[in-house]
Amino acid sequence: MITASIVGLGRWGRTLVGAVQGNSDQIRFTHAVSRDPEPHRDFAAEHGLALVCDLAAVLADPAIDAVVLATPHSQHVEQVIAAAAAGKAVFCEKPLALTRAEAERAVGACEQAGVVLGIGTDKRFFPSIQEMFRLVDAGELGQLLHIEGHFSNEVSSAQFSEWRHSEAESPAGGMTGTGIHVLDAMIRVAGPVHRVQAHLLSYKPAPDPLDSLAALLEFDSGIGGTLATVRATPMFVRLHVFGRNGSAEALGRTELVLRKSGADPEHRRFGERAAVDSVRVNLDAFADAVAGRAAYPISPRHILAVTAAFEAIVQAVAA
Repeated sequence: MITASIVGLGRWGRTLVGAVQGNSDQIRFTHAVSRDPEPHRDFAAEHGLALVCDLAAVLADPAIDAVVLATPHSQHVEQVIAAAAAGKAVFCEKPLALTRAEAERAVGACEQAGVVLGIGTDKRFFPSIQEMFRLVDAGELGQLLHIEGHFSNEVSSAQFSEWRHSEAESPAGGMTGTGIHVLDAMIRVAGPVHRVQAHLLSYKPAPDPLDSLAALLEFDSGIGGTLATVRATPMFVRLHVFGRNGSAEALGRTELVLRKSGADPEHRRFGERAAVDSVRVNLDAFADAVAGRAAYPISPRHILAVTAAFEAIVQAVAA
């Protein structure tokens, strides 16, 4: 089991701790970093965390194997570089950076230091999406032609955080909160993005933002795609891959519909696998990589491709 420090104890930092503390045999948190520790003392005590005010304190601690960053997006790169320089594996919430150039700095620092870099695009570990990946990899859909992705939720309304609604920290509407998850899965299937067109419609500003984003994607592989995300509406996740021999549509965490010529649609549900916590699965995979048991399933090249496509969408919206 590896030991880690969480950096940032906002809503998502607490979610990361809760996903593994007492539930994982691969990773446990021993420390937490917060600039203002006082509001977090009860949470830290409940989960057995030593509270510190400064990242440098955990980077200097030889008993800590890794740091997990749940901090504002603009802070990620420098924190990743500092962790790598200290020889710590680092798991960073998405997006790794707001531009490809900055992401390259972070990836380069980890590669130079020989430390594992993990990323918080956990929705790819939904059983439905994992089944889609399996069907694509097995060639069951034939030549891939098109992919559609949609991820929306209403967290932005229920859990307001000023930095998350800053245009500088969270550009392009719901892309940093939800859209980047389906972008990650789409690139896992179709490869890097070659060209982007995008449009953002905003109906109401923060603190209760109402907006929708739609993007038209062309992948290097020649596959076409569309991506959409809405703030704020009840949670909806859909990823649909179309091939010459069939299509596979992942709906939410637990359902997939397979369609093939001349056959009725086949609905696949995943029973007890529905209880799988994708956040814990991702952190466990990171811990396995840190311990040398397995390669981390999301490569640095893939993380860079997702960041580049994210940046292209932001630029297209601003054009």
